[in-house]
This record gives sequence, C-alpha cells and structure tokens, in this order.
Amino acid sequence: MRKSIIYLLAGQLWKNAFRSKVMIIALGLMVFLLLFSAYSGWENYHDQNHTRDVMQDEVQQSWENNPDKHPHRMAHYGSFAFRLKHVLSVFDVGMENFVGNAVFLEAHKQNTVNFSEASMSTGLLRFGEVSLAMLLKVIVPLLIFYLGFASIARERENGTLKLLIGQGIRRKEIVFGKVLGLWGLSLIFLFSVFLVVLFFVLIESHDTGYSDSLLRFVVLFIFYVLFFAILSAITILVSAFSKTAKGALVKLLGIWLLFVIILPKSLQAIGYYLYPTPSKIEMETAVEHDLIQQGDSHNPDDPHFKALKDSVLLANNVKNVEDLPFNYGGFIMAKGEALSTAIYLEHQERLYQIYTKQNNIERNSAFLNPYTAIKNVSMAFSGTNFQSFLHFKDKAEAYRYKLAQEMNQLQMDFIPNKGKAGPNKISSNYWKKFPSFEYRFLSISSVFQNELTSILALLLWGVLAVFGLLKVSTNLKAI
Repeated sequence: MRKSIIYLLAGQLWKNAFRSKVMIIALGLMVFLLLFSAYSGWENYHDQNHTRDVMQDEVQQSWENNPDKHPHRMAHYGSFAFRLKHVLSVFDVGMENFVGNAVFLEAHKQNTVNFSEASMSTGLLRFGEVSLAMLLKVIVPLLIFYLGFASIARERENGTLKLLIGQGIRRKEIVFGKVLGLWGLSLIFLFSVFLVVLFFVLIESHDTGYSDSLLRFVVLFIFYVLFFAILSAITILVSAFSKTAKGALVKLLGIWLLFVIILPKSLQAIGYYLYPTPSKIEMETAVEHDLIQQGDSHNPDDPHFKALKDSVLLANNVKNVEDLPFNYGGFIMAKGEALSTAIYLEHQERLYQIYTKQNNIERNSAFLNPYTAIKNVSMAFSGTNFQSFLHFKDKAEAYRYKLAQEMNQLQMDFIPNKGKAGPNKISSNYWKKFPSFEYRFLSISSVFQNELTSILALLLWGVLAVFGLLKVSTNLKAI
C-alpha cells in the first residue's frame, strides 16, 4: 500500500466532513458539552472532596477530644469513614452517584455505606449525568457513524469508487485511507477531552497518588484511541458492505442502539433475574441467625462462651474471673468481635459472589459489544466502578475491626475485673494515639487484573477490525 495515496484519501474525507454544516454544528455542540461537563465535573469533585476532608478531620478531632472514659464506651462511640473521589472521576463519574459516601464505624456492628447522591436527588439522575466520558462513549460514536456512513457506499452509488479503482488506486488503499481519515476526525474530539482531563490531573494536589493518576490517565487515553479505531473500522466496513448510503446509515444507527442501550440494559436485567441478591433485612437476619448459632458474647449463659470461660480459667489456673491477670470483659468482647466479624465477612463474601455473577453476564458481553469493554475499563481506571466501592468498604471494615479490638485490648490491659479496686476509665491520651481513617485507591495492577476480560475484549476487537478491513479490501465491489 502506498502511504501517499492513503493520506490523500484520508485528507479528502476530512475536506468533505468540514464542508458539511453538520460537522460545524457537531463541533459547536461538543465544545459546549465539553465545557459544561468539565466545569460541573470539577465543581462536583472539588466540593465533595473538600466537604469529606473537612468532615473526616472533624470526626477525628471529636474522637480525640473525648474525655477519660471506659474503652468499651469509646468502641461504641465509634467513628466515620468518608470515601473520597478520585481525580479522574471528573472524567468518568461511573457509579459515583449511586453508591454511598460515608459509613459509621462501631463495635459489634457493620453498618452500610450511606448518603449516595442518588438517594438525595430527584429521579432525573437515573437518566445519567453528562460527563466527559459520556461524550466519548455515547455522543462521539454517533458522530463517527454519521460522518463515515457514506464514505464508500455513496462513492459506489455515484460511480466515483469505480473511477478510483480504474485510475490504479488499490482497494486496500481506499479502505484504509477512509478508516484513517475517519479515525483522525474522531481523535479531534478525543484529544480535546483528554487535554482538559490532563489539566485537572496536573493541577490537583497529590501526595503519593500523583504518578498513579497520571498512569491511569495514559492507560485510559490508549484504550479510548483503540476504541475509536474500532468504531471507525466498523463504520467503514458497514459502508463497504451496504448497497446504498441510506442503508449504511440505518445499519449503523441500529448498531449504536444495540451497543449503547439495548445490550447493556438487557443484560443487567438478565443478571439480576438469574442471580437475585438478598435484601438488607434478609442479609442482617441471616447474619444474626448464624451469630446466635455460634454464640452470644453478651449472654453469660451462652454455651460457647461459657466453655471458653472455663478453658480460660483452667489455662490461668484460677477459679474466678476476678483473679485473671487481665480484664475478662475485654477478653470476651474481643472474642465476640472476632466471631461476629468472621460471620459477617462470610455472608458478605457470598453477596460479593452474587454481584460478581451478575456483573460477569454483562462483562463477558464485551466480546460482542466494544461499548461494554470501554465502559468497564473507563470506570475502573477512573476509580468509579463498583469494585472501587467494594475496596473502600473493605478498608473501612478493616479499620472498624482494628478500632474495636484496640479498645478491647485497652480494656484488658488497664481496666480491673469486677470486684477489684482500680480505675474504671483510662486516659484520653490513648484516643489521640489511634490514627484517623485514610483511604488509598486500588493499585493500578489490581485494576488491570480486575478488568482483564474487558481489556482482552478490546484487543480482540482491534484484531478483528484489522482482519475485517483486510478482508473487505480484497472483495470491495466497485458497482
């Protein structure tokens, strides 16, 4: 293939596109949507993170300002964990509005993450929020299809295609020239969006997360470039196989509806139907049932903890808990906390498995739908997918467990058993030693591992696109 001919044909497609009023209108609309989504996304990110930072500091100060008291009272006083937004949530809002932002952490109980944007907004949020990623995933593909639907089909109708081939231009040069031109047009929109995103990444104050955010940005850019190349190839393939330009446009609009709306929504509904999740009440009831079966640390007559008491007395060679070298109440609370946490995590893991089965139905459809693949990759590397939320939830639960067990250990070490003289509270200095909750986002290696299916699907689509173009270029009909 001659590069000069390919570039010439690509340039011709550009000239034709910019002669159209539709392209001018599309550019104007994209500039408006770009500015609006960038401004609203940055405002939301900045305001939300600022509020959560302030609240996290207030929570820590409130914790540290508690007076001298019994450690178990502090365990029930608890704390809060606030989920910060990743800077790339400015680009792809993902599931940010539909998952909670804060969770109350206390002893003996695992609370849900609450205060999602959707729970405090109108039903209009269900239609989605205008974001930079939405422009690239939904609007720009439609523009690509519109700008390229007639690229080969109309030239065949007008007889131009036969004339080009008759002048010695090879079919491969025609096909790849059209693809290159259309891909180049799509990259105008892509570069403009990612330049804005890069600006936000660079101006945002980072600590250890700067290099991670920049690497995520680069990965997102590469995959979107590949996604647009795939869409450009699909457009040219449909145009090449269609007898008329009108027929090509109808087919491409059908593909867009299938990729963007029908398949994702249908598969989500199918996933929930095949693998229904238990309600919150059902989950809590099941956990409570297993706790009762295993043992209740607050019940002195419970068989499990009564046997534990006997073994502890025997191991320490004493007859009464008052004679133990540590506070028996703190010991029992620690054992009860470990038991209840293990049972809760077991049920939570079962729930996660159900979510995974639901999501895998749509995730595996990425091999049939490139939109699903880029959607999953985009949310994952922007830190706004469901896996990122579960990661925060797990970290918050680990912090809660550590807090409860630290208070139980302080009770064991410094509070005397009943019947013995001594203080019933400890110094507030111990509260100040306990660190505040700090969340670190999923590592980029973990994100790659979680989204391996979607990444492989995009790469496969890229290979199939090249194969399809080579195939059609050998069988391209001039008439």
